[in-house]
Amino acid sequence: MEEGTPKPNLIALKGVVERITFQNDENGYIVARFKPEDRPYHLVTVVGNMPSVSVGETLAIYGYWKDHTRYGEQFNIESYETLLPATVEGIKKYLGSGLIKGIGPVTAERLVKAFGLSTLEVIEKDPERMLEVDGVGKKRMEMIVRAWADQKEIKNVMIFLQQHGVGTAYAVKIYKEYGNGAIVVVKNNPYRLASDIWGIGFKTADRIAASLGVAKDSPYRIMAGVRYVLGEATEDGHIYLPRDELVEKTGKALEVEPTLVPQIIAELDKAGEVFIEGDRIYLASLYYAEVGIVESLKRIIEAKPSFTIPNIEVQIRDLERRTKIAFSDRQKEAIRTVLGNKVAVLTGGPGTGKTTTILGIINLLKASQIPFLLAAPTGRAAKRMSEVSGAEAKTIHRLLEFSPATGKFKKNRESPLEADAVLIDEASMVDAVLMNNLLKAISPPSLLILVGDVDQLPPVGAGNVLKDIINSGLVKVITLDVIFRQAQKSLIVTNAHRINKGEFPQIKNQQGDDFFFLEEDDAEKLPDLVKDLCTKRLPDYYNVDPVEDIQVICPTNRGKVGSTALNMLLQEALQASRRDVSLPRGSRKLYVGDKVIQLRNNYDKVVFNGDIGRVARIDLEDQVVGIRYDDRLIDYDFSDLDELSLAYAISVHRSQGSEYKVVVFPLATQHYMLLQRSLVYTGITRAKKALVMVGMKKALWIAIKNDNVQKRYTTLAERLREAKRL
Repeated sequence: MEEGTPKPNLIALKGVVERITFQNDENGYIVARFKPEDRPYHLVTVVGNMPSVSVGETLAIYGYWKDHTRYGEQFNIESYETLLPATVEGIKKYLGSGLIKGIGPVTAERLVKAFGLSTLEVIEKDPERMLEVDGVGKKRMEMIVRAWADQKEIKNVMIFLQQHGVGTAYAVKIYKEYGNGAIVVVKNNPYRLASDIWGIGFKTADRIAASLGVAKDSPYRIMAGVRYVLGEATEDGHIYLPRDELVEKTGKALEVEPTLVPQIIAELDKAGEVFIEGDRIYLASLYYAEVGIVESLKRIIEAKPSFTIPNIEVQIRDLERRTKIAFSDRQKEAIRTVLGNKVAVLTGGPGTGKTTTILGIINLLKASQIPFLLAAPTGRAAKRMSEVSGAEAKTIHRLLEFSPATGKFKKNRESPLEADAVLIDEASMVDAVLMNNLLKAISPPSLLILVGDVDQLPPVGAGNVLKDIINSGLVKVITLDVIFRQAQKSLIVTNAHRINKGEFPQIKNQQGDDFFFLEEDDAEKLPDLVKDLCTKRLPDYYNVDPVEDIQVICPTNRGKVGSTALNMLLQEALQASRRDVSLPRGSRKLYVGDKVIQLRNNYDKVVFNGDIGRVARIDLEDQVVGIRYDDRLIDYDFSDLDELSLAYAISVHRSQGSEYKVVVFPLATQHYMLLQRSLVYTGITRAKKALVMVGMKKALWIAIKNDNVQKRYTTLAERLREAKRL
């Protein structure tokens, strides 16, 4: 029951929640259609805070009627309590709503048919009787019993969290993490939520702590605040923060005197959670990641190579004859440089022959029977590399054999990769922590080849590793900077290079072009233009699948032409014919066939941030959604679906490492704060067959002229230069 007794003079309504039209997961605010029991053929709109409520539940709600100027008469909720349904139909709807794992609409109907009004009593007190029902075996019965008990406990967790200003979105996650002790854990240390449960940030944990009486200047709170500020810096790509900046930001975030912070930093240093180096404060893991990269690179560079390719000029000529590929002088130089040095970086923009050069390197390794390994940061990039090279390529996590059970990589310094050469594509995406783990696993005699485009956006994670390695001067770098004649025919390629130089792209909008700009200065009309392009014009013109082959890429997630709003619009348009199988998620729905993207690294499922898949199945009884990623089907519990987002439209950052046949790229001046050259350059180079920019030329000019990429606090280049001097 919701805590507190109904206020006097409030109206009481008893009935069933028929439909939820809006639900704010953060604060529990809900707009629902409600069927009062005294008016069974009349639905009313109810609004207010109702955490943990699901479609099909029977409630007693207390409140008052109020006329809304836009939406008409609504019942405003002051408090409510959950009632067990009193009719056979109510019980069937209640159980079939997806509230209880193991019971979907079909099983609910069978249970109610067997036990009628006694159904809930059977589940609660005599669950063995469920075995009498067709389709309910021992395993399902046990699942239902567990879910029934969990559901009651989750209600208590939800009500507790609601009392302390937290919505319902994460209650199930909290319960799954801590079990029946969830409330005790939260009371004892609310800040654990921020580190233990994905999606719950420091601010939410801090709000709970304040509600529980934790003082603003508590050392316990300041310690959590320092961790939070350093974590936020990591999200922005920083390896460390200057001491003064960390102190100032912590004081501001916590609204405490900054003078209280230095002592806490010293205590975290003693505890080994942070590392202090002069004026720089690092999270310990990031400090050791940078130091580890330097040590590993030095170890590889200084070791004697396990092989050399003799007569390389002759071998290149033989390769040209066999493959009918004519390498340019610059490409031949690149091949010689890469294969003649222990560590080398190959970089260059689109159309400069990077892929052909990689192919030449791989073919020479094959011809000399030298064992090699290929990898890339993302699944899509690895798949593309496999297709181009004809050799197996893996994600870096798969290459290093990540173990979900231990949270560690099986391949490391003690158990190195078995290869004489390791080639990493899209290396600009690799952050400091992953690069450290990769380099530790490379045997010192092996060759390391890093391939990437440093003009793209830096990694999503902390550091700017490839750029720092290049700037350090420690390793050989070969840059391909001449656009091949064939590539010059592509406006995508030529315009990418023009933008990278700060020049406005050529816009012809002629038949046969692969780069188009459709001008629309009215931001209100942009969403419908994007929808029309994705659902009608481009599929018809290019004969492509609107879901698989067309990708909308946005500068931001926010606003009317951000990815969030465009996803809702495109889902509505593209899933209109597939309304038979769906899963309500508050005011939204997920459909079989939906295109989705993973939002975080999930090592248990071996699915990573940026992986795109399709909803293959929705099981309302077992409460799982199956997502197909290429040849793998991964099941998600309903409570884990916040790890996924619709992917008809995605941000530029999430598109890194991927290519799409057709890209639609909306640009508006509303994106002003995010418009920068590297962002537009990265976005347009994702397109293989066609790129269609839509929106305002002024916005494109703003981006091209803005080459002020935010500086990341890293010390890798400095450490590598020091290693070179030693």
